[in-house]
Amino acid sequence: MAIFKGAGVAIVTPFHDNYQVNYDKLGELIDFQVDNGTDAIIICGTTGESSTLTMEEHKEVVRYCIQRVAGRVPVIAGTGSNCTATAIELSQEAEQDGADGLLVVTPYYNKATQKGLVEHYTQIAQSVKLPIIMYNIPSRTGCNILPATAAEIAKTNANVVAVKDAVGNLSQTAKMISLAEGALDVYSGNDDEVLPSLSLGGLGVISVLSNIMPRETHDMVMNYLNGNIQAARDFQIGAIPLINALFCEVNPIPVKTALNLMGWNVGPLRRPMSPMEPEHVEVLKKAMTQMGLLK
Repeated sequence: MAIFKGAGVAIVTPFHDNYQVNYDKLGELIDFQVDNGTDAIIICGTTGESSTLTMEEHKEVVRYCIQRVAGRVPVIAGTGSNCTATAIELSQEAEQDGADGLLVVTPYYNKATQKGLVEHYTQIAQSVKLPIIMYNIPSRTGCNILPATAAEIAKTNANVVAVKDAVGNLSQTAKMISLAEGALDVYSGNDDEVLPSLSLGGLGVISVLSNIMPRETHDMVMNYLNGNIQAARDFQIGAIPLINALFCEVNPIPVKTALNLMGWNVGPLRRPMSPMEPEHVEVLKKAMTQMGLLK
């Protein structure tokens, strides 16, 4: 059974001006997402600046999110690491705290071999009972789960149930789905490729765009899945300028900027993320205005 179907938000982690986690603001963002149709909350992912959180902060942010959501939608905890033992520790902690699933990115920097990836995910899967979504984003990690490897991992580990696919190669996605023979659900990891992914049998998206347009992103996926293809297509194409603006600098710089422009006051980015370049802010503002997010 799928962990979720639709649009899950890769939610930001808000900070105070002193760079401490702003839990009150995080709670407001979570409630805004749930109230506006988001189908799952993905906490402590790339967009949540997980790589700059301490181990204790990471665990506490996950714990807070689970408690705040209180069962209203699934909570998927980002628990990946380039150290298998660390990923296991984070995964077990999230399971104990009541997460509904785990998002586990490929080991970054290490650049594991395909055999190493099988062993990495197998050890994590054997350490918990929760369903696991593998996160494949070679542009950030330097590591690509090849289709045969993804299929092998899923077929030999019953709780590895899905892939967040941010490869940007639909031929690879199609081959992976074919080889997996139903053992893997697919969620698009790219907001500009949601409909192509759905056309191959995907179940939805783990989305950056949903931070600022949760209802609309949810509706796009559901319109497609319910057969209202034209409405889904119209939104996907219409949102392309905004999606491009949200990725004109490395994520999550633009989306946190966008939230601040909307008055959410999610605070600064932890280094090495830096403030958005002024010329890119203007591009973002224009795109947000065109989508009715700014006046």
